[in-house]
Amino acid sequence: MELSRRRGINATLIPNMLDFENPPIVSKDRVNAFRRSIGLKPDDVMFLQPTRIVQRKGIEFALELIKALNHEKYKLVISHEAGDEGFEYVESIKQLAGRYGIQVLFVDNMVDDPFARPPDKNDRFSLWEVYQAADFMTYPSLYEGFGNAFLEAIYFNKPLLVNRYKIFIDDIEPKGFELVTMDGVLTSDVVKKIQNIVNDKQRQQTMVDKNYRLALKHYSYSSLRKQLASIMPRLFRPDRLPHREDPLSAIGC
Repeated sequence: MELSRRRGINATLIPNMLDFENPPIVSKDRVNAFRRSIGLKPDDVMFLQPTRIVQRKGIEFALELIKALNHEKYKLVISHEAGDEGFEYVESIKQLAGRYGIQVLFVDNMVDDPFARPPDKNDRFSLWEVYQAADFMTYPSLYEGFGNAFLEAIYFNKPLLVNRYKIFIDDIEPKGFELVTMDGVLTSDVVKKIQNIVNDKQRQQTMVDKNYRLALKHYSYSSLRKQLASIMPRLFRPDRLPHREDPLSAIGC
């Protein structure tokens, strides 16, 4: 829309994509090993904040949620590191957790890139294994460019809390995903919805199945192939190719 408004150029939006045609392979042994390694008990409920620790991620809302759920079995795990924008924010998160009396587990020092060589040590885990170990995802970002973590949560069949940032409202929400959403405030109604979902496995399964089907339709590699197949012929139309003067005519032949 901005390109059209400012420059008169009709752009085609190509969103982030994942390989939804091939669901993730779950290693229960690795999932259980990760949960044990960070001290979780079998009945603990792991809320995963799958983002870097920077202020625009709104991580304080995830802490508010754990405080409001008010039970020792609810644990917040943050998968990524701090430092991109300094360390003031992570210190404020730690202080807030202390004031709330809740446990926050920072696990970035044991999580590897999922596209790198598989970990060969028992104390190292792929980010994908961390996703698989989670019970619920928190994604309360204040703003995002698109939202990789959103798609990754859908890919790993996890229920999800989303703070309705602009790109989500404009480009993702209209697709009809079934989520828990908030508008800059973690209300008691939002907390109650999350608690009900966590305690209702059948409802969880219905939600994540629906979301996976929608993502397969809109954000899969097959969707990307269709979009590229539509775009590429338009890019190489004869009238769009740069004009090249016949070299023979230039010398009068």
